[in-house]
Amino acid sequence: MKRLLISLMVALGVTTACCQQDFENTDPEGFAALIADSTVVILDVRTAEEFKDGHIANALNIDVNQKKFVKKAKATLPKDKTIAVYCRSGRRSANAAALLAKNGYECVNLYGGILAWIENGRPVVQEGKEI
Repeated sequence: MKRLLISLMVALGVTTACCQQDFENTDPEGFAALIADSTVVILDVRTAEEFKDGHIANALNIDVNQKKFVKKAKATLPKDKTIAVYCRSGRRSANAAALLAKNGYECVNLYGGILAWIENGRPVVQEGKEI
């Protein structure tokens, strides 16, 4: 029984250790406060079509599903600034934040994505117009 308990504890520890993330998650309120700082770079990792349908003001768009996402991000994003990352629901942006963090970026992910942002009453822009 003692061996079983120790084995379970070790397995749990290994699982926890391998799943640690090197970025933060925040809700829409925290994200809004973060991006109020003009030194923070806002990154939308959805497709270009999704971006055109509505995005957070001043966001850059680099599709995380593109094969050259990391290469394009490295060419575009400064490493000395915090990157505020979001997508539709938070899954793709969490993946993007993990990739960026592995490459030396400090990232904060919008938990729940732009859906949570809109649900929280936050503005989005479309082709330069606020909606």
